[in-house]
Amino acid sequence: MARRALFLDRDGVINRDHGYVSKPEEFEWIPGIIGLVQTAASLDMIVVVVTNQAGIARGRYTEDDFQAMTDWMVAQFAAAGAPIAAVYYCPYHADGIGKYKVADHPDRKPNPGMILRAAADLDIDLSRSVLVGDKEWDIEAARRAGVGASCLFSPIAARATHATVQLADHASVAKWLIASQRA
Repeated sequence: MARRALFLDRDGVINRDHGYVSKPEEFEWIPGIIGLVQTAASLDMIVVVVTNQAGIARGRYTEDDFQAMTDWMVAQFAAAGAPIAAVYYCPYHADGIGKYKVADHPDRKPNPGMILRAAADLDIDLSRSVLVGDKEWDIEAARRAGVGASCLFSPIAARATHATVQLADHASVAKWLIASQRA
């Protein structure tokens, strides 16, 4: 039987989005994210990060820099008993340089490519899975991929969205995740 997954965007959901975060010393954890990943694990969900990385496309940092940052981040989660199954990223952008200049790459959210690849690679049942993102394009990517539920992680209450729910802190997201997965 295919597994359930919790898909997470990185910048703005896992860490504060300071723009082009590529080194551990620039990484600022969003409070409660470790607990949210621990909650997902307790619900037998795998956790997959799906992240646009325009900084690579724009030459702000390299794919090697991104991988080193990702390895550090995943190790921090693992040390806290909050396993990350995989990280998928899109280094392409319409304003990119060289090989990274791609107008509409299938992996760049709001396109669903990263989510669909993860589902195929990791045997994920998308209809029973959840995505948490802080931008409307995260929610749209989930919708296009057929993800069962989505959460717009945002403190701004007046934002129009197609998300299943909009929440401002990870403790609330964890409570919603428990309720939605046990329903």
